Amino acid sequence: MIKINLPAPDVTITERQQSPSENEPAIKAIYGFIDFHQIPRDKGGIFMFYNIHDELLFVGKARKLRQRIKKHFEDTVSPVKNHRDEVYKIQVCVVNDPIERDIYETYAINTLQSKYNIEKVFYK
Repeated sequence: MIKINLPAPDVTITERQQSPSENEPAIKAIYGFIDFHQIPRDKGGIFMFYNIHDELLFVGKARKLRQRIKKHFEDTVSPVKNHRDEVYKIQVCVVNDPIERDIYETYAINTLQSKYNIEKVFYK
């Protein structure tokens, strides 16, 4: 049997309100998230959306993480389009190798049993 260990998250952002200081510009929140700048722009990896009860909602992979994650909050065909308000926490793991990204995504979907993934599901 092959042993797979998911990498530890490199970045975790949660829904939060901005408390701007005097000279700080206001950041437009996207579904309550204002920390997208912490997610690497030009790195690939996997990402996981969680709700407030730490229940895994969705797992995805991307060549460019920040762009792909933001697209889930703007796109009309995203599997989480009807559940965006449920997302409270986003965890990102930087994984450069595309094959490893695919393996980790499939593994996370099936072992952690994400709620809204519809492809690559073997546990139903």
